[in-house]
Amino acid sequence: IEYIRSVYYNKVELTRFSSSLGKFVGFTQFGLKVADQWNSNAAILAQMKAEKETVCLNNVGNDHRNA
Repeated sequence: IEYIRSVYYNKVELTRFSSSLGKFVGFTQFGLKVADQWNSNAAILAQMKAEKETVCLNNVGNDHRNA
């Protein structure tokens, strides 16, 4: 299971957190700066990793059964 959280502005993807990488990746000049700031903050990275466990791992069984 991979948790991905993307940030868009005007239909352009600025940044993306990927749980398989464990960090944010920027796609524009502004997104690269924001990703660097978020990657240097251990609390934000811990929050994103915890969201994978909270959102994905607890609900994967429910979605699989309903499909």
